[in-house]
Amino acid sequence: QVRVVESGGGSVQPGGSLRVSCTASGRILSINSMTWYRQAPGKERDLVARIDGNGGTDYADSVKGRFTISRDQKTVFLQMNSLKPEDTALYYCSADVVEAGRSRRAYWGQGTQVTVSS
Repeated sequence: QVRVVESGGGSVQPGGSLRVSCTASGRILSINSMTWYRQAPGKERDLVARIDGNGGTDYADSVKGRFTISRDQKTVFLQMNSLKPEDTALYYCSADVVEAGRSRRAYWGQGTQVTVSS
């Protein structure tokens, strides 16, 4: 059994900062990439940032220069600076896990809400 749990969301004014975290736990042999997605009401779920097993990163154009993804073993962080109202969304974490039985699949968390409003 593998669990992925996000934390750290909340409300902030435009221009402010937040850091969200995501931790994977359970019968994990290794984790390849860990990815943050977001979904605003009435919109599709979009990739925000990804970090692979070697520390390589990739960002959506809309967050480049403002968001930073980092990782410490089974935990991934998303530091969000210069937040805008359009960053308001439910933020989900996904982990590409190789389980103890050597099967591989993606696990998702339940999401953490980020609201940017004055």
